[in-house]
Amino acid sequence: MCRMDLAAKEAAIARFLDEYPRSVDAGRWHPALQGCEEVRWSEFPGCPAAIPVLLHALLDQAAAAEAQRVLTNTMFSIAEMNTAVPEVLPFLLRLVGDPQVPERSGLLGRLITVAEFSEPIEVSNEAMVLWFGRDSDHPEREQCRAVFAEHASVVATLPEGLISAAGQAKLRQAAGVV
Repeated sequence: MCRMDLAAKEAAIARFLDEYPRSVDAGRWHPALQGCEEVRWSEFPGCPAAIPVLLHALLDQAAAAEAQRVLTNTMFSIAEMNTAVPEVLPFLLRLVGDPQVPERSGLLGRLITVAEFSEPIEVSNEAMVLWFGRDSDHPEREQCRAVFAEHASVVATLPEGLISAAGQAKLRQAAGVV
């Protein structure tokens, strides 16, 4: 994943909507997404305002996989996550708690990525600090860890077999359920 500028992210969402115009209504009333439209997504640097479009589309059977891909490319570059990830994370965690969500295992894979990006960087590991930056420069890491902990009950009740044992362990560790 390379870094996309805001215009490229908005264009990717527009292309998604051209291909899946009805997907926006799929999850409009899902309780897990309550409040996603009130977040001022565009106030986060590099974050398009249309994040709710992708969140709603995660509930459309036909569009879910592509919505996940576009959401991932919008929220992550190769070495960092967007500062809006702590805001999107509660919605994703609540969605994976619903067994009816399409592409649930793929969504869990995205959450594993967030858990990995959220891990603290050891200051003594110069290579990691050079690559990922110091935790003090990336408060979103700690914010994500707090969101995982807040939703520990969801992580604790995920059935085995949806993701690998290593992935499940990573999510449990991020949520403090070990």
